[in-house]
Amino acid sequence: MSQAAVTIPAWHVAGDWFDVCKCDIPCPCSFAQPPTTGECEGILVWHIREGNYGDVRLDGLNLVMVASFVGNIWAEHSDAYAALILDERADDRQREAIQMIFGGQAGSWPAEMMSMAAMEVRGMEFAPIEVEIDEDRAAWRATVPGLVEARAEALSGPTSPEGVRVQSTGLPGCETGPGGLATWGRATTDRADAFGFSWNRSGQSSKTITFDWSGPD
Repeated sequence: MSQAAVTIPAWHVAGDWFDVCKCDIPCPCSFAQPPTTGECEGILVWHIREGNYGDVRLDGLNLVMVASFVGNIWAEHSDAYAALILDERADDRQREAIQMIFGGQAGSWPAEMMSMAAMEVRGMEFAPIEVEIDEDRAAWRATVPGLVEARAEALSGPTSPEGVRVQSTGLPGCETGPGGLATWGRATTDRADAFGFSWNRSGQSSKTITFDWSGPD
């Protein structure tokens, strides 16, 4: 069936996204600037708190991307590569819905981001994904056994008020699109060994940002 013949139903997903990456804190990419060393690589995680694609429920499902690029992802860049890991708990209809939304075919912000990033996809597979994001944003973590592990804790320091997070709104390079609330953190684990991506580090930038998208417009 051609893409033109596919009817996209009304859909909505809302939840939390986070990354751990190579950049110093705070990651310049979120400010629409080139990465710290001129190139970036990292792990990106989406957790759908609630969502639907037509009558297909997507609540609680997860998606992980491993990616790298050279230059400013929001402007001129090259050597952009990615690999996708989708939640193995999804049934066939949920898998199709997730691929349509996050692949950009269903419109809204993912379509804009995928077009702008222009990443070459090295591969995709379904696997068990464990994601935890503390309600108070003290820490966030994701694990895909044998492939990736990403853990971070909220930034704090000698003048941090108890329970108050370092947060930003109106980011000029917000990875989840306009309107997201970002909470800044420090990666305690950033490890990947999947689809040709391989690294193991800690102490660099992380942030978790809310997302709330509707389509197909």
